[in-house]
Amino acid sequence: MSAATIRGVHINYEVLGTKGPWMALSPGGRRPLQGVKPLAQRMADAGYRVVIHDRRNCGASGITIGGDDPENEIWADDLHELLGQLGALPAIVGGGSSGCRLAILFTLRYPKLVNALLLWRITGGRFAAERLAHQYYTQYIEAAEQGGMAAVCSTEHWQERIAARAANRDYLMKMDPKRFVEAMSRWREYFLGGADLPIIGASEADLKSIRLPACVIPGNDRTHDIKTGRNLARLLPNGELHELYDKDEDMDLVPPEEWQKRDDEIAAIFTGFLNRALASASARQS
Repeated sequence: MSAATIRGVHINYEVLGTKGPWMALSPGGRRPLQGVKPLAQRMADAGYRVVIHDRRNCGASGITIGGDDPENEIWADDLHELLGQLGALPAIVGGGSSGCRLAILFTLRYPKLVNALLLWRITGGRFAAERLAHQYYTQYIEAAEQGGMAAVCSTEHWQERIAARAANRDYLMKMDPKRFVEAMSRWREYFLGGADLPIIGASEADLKSIRLPACVIPGNDRTHDIKTGRNLARLLPNGELHELYDKDEDMDLVPPEEWQKRDDEIAAIFTGFLNRALASASARQS
């Protein structure tokens, strides 16, 4: 495991593979890099150099709560800086769920630095936005309002961040609860503002502007419904749709561990897609 200082924050990362095109993959939710590492290893075995990292406020990386930018935009700029430090740009960029949103936002902000997109478990619609806004922000706002920063530190997510990096407790406990609530509330409002967009964080016009090759694998639950993934593949001018499931499960969230059981299939889909997409790009340049 390695670490870098990215825009003033300690960021934990790992590079899998020693040669081949650069790739960056991000897990869903606020999960640490281990959430995507098995898939990343399969892509490394297929001939890619894969960067995985703990986003700030996730895994063993540092914490920063606040600033003018939405959290997803902060993550995108962090990834840009990390890949730049590693000499890994341009890169293939991908992710599942929140990692998918990060990949798309990264592409919108840095379109000339992305070679292709690998997207799975796409989130969109009001149900997903409201459920995830509570998961990412509201529960911590309520904790801070009811018990201050000690209550925030006692929640499962922040307990794990403190266990992974002891300095994170000092950061949180020194923070004014009011400032914490204000920052989390701003991030939540931005997130909820995407409830009626095709996917959370990107408009139809945004998606139609992405002309890169993109491989799309829809999810299969209420938070990552098949319809949202299909619509994303339709809106992306060079989107290629691959479905692992033909119907949504009647549950808010299929456990990520269930999806990891299909990492071999997902890696095969991505590898085949990239073989075609990169060969086509090479042919156009020759």
